[in-house]
Amino acid sequence: MFAVSIGVGLRGVSPRERLRLAIAFPSAEVLMNCVGALLAAGLGRLIGDAAGYLGFGALVLVGLYMIYEVHDAEGSNPIDVTGGWGLVLASLGISLDSLGVGFSILFVGVPLGLSLMVIAVVSVVATLLGLSLGRALGARVERISGLLAGVLLASTGVAFIVLKALHLG
Repeated sequence: MFAVSIGVGLRGVSPRERLRLAIAFPSAEVLMNCVGALLAAGLGRLIGDAAGYLGFGALVLVGLYMIYEVHDAEGSNPIDVTGGWGLVLASLGISLDSLGVGFSILFVGVPLGLSLMVIAVVSVVATLLGLSLGRALGARVERISGLLAGVLLASTGVAFIVLKALHLG
């Protein structure tokens, strides 16, 4: 979420969009943990592992589209991850791996409510810090910020896929 927020911040976001992202990203994280906990009894780990790959794959696709958008002469139909369906897809893509966490969250020994509160707070902080860092970087690399944002999102997705495949993350 932090790396994705940096990528989004590179493109620049208004205070209203920052607030929207700071609500949507953590809400999706908490929601996916809850869904994972609910599904844990019936579906096992199969969906949790696949969900992580799907979510990271979605990040790669969004990042590649952003790169394409920079090179598209007309620049039509850009993905706006700060609102509408773009925000929904980005939030779900970032948090699909949390289904796997949700599968085991009940067995960690920490009360579910406390776990979800910690996840929410950390997610808000990570999102806001990432957006701020992205904005600061974006001001320095304004000419290529769209390209850099796409590369960062796609690279983050690929890195997560590799780490997950190697059982390192």
